[in-house]
Amino acid sequence: VPMDGSHWLSMREVVDVLGQKGHEVVVVAPEVSLHIKPSKNFVMKMYSVPYTQEEMEKAFQAFFHASFEEGWIFQRFFKAYRGMKNLTDCWVSSCEQMLQNKELMKYLEETDF
Repeated sequence: VPMDGSHWLSMREVVDVLGQKGHEVVVVAPEVSLHIKPSKNFVMKMYSVPYTQEEMEKAFQAFFHASFEEGWIFQRFFKAYRGMKNLTDCWVSSCEQMLQNKELMKYLEETDF
């Protein structure tokens, strides 16, 4: 169950190689994602989340813009903090939605994920 961003970008190559070597790889991911996309090397199990692709991208961009803005350090810190909080809220919501998805949880349980 990868997190979006650098965690997934680091895992992607390993997951692809495992799939190419004949291992059955299942990736569980939210339907809204910045980097996690389907591949012929693994099975994707996706679940819905209460935010859109546009909202996720907007939160990510706000965080990065605030992080590299010029100006007073405390002002930049609080803008970056708000941006990180918005992203974290998305990720927490994503985890909650995954755990509340009875069909997905049943599949994972039955396949000894």
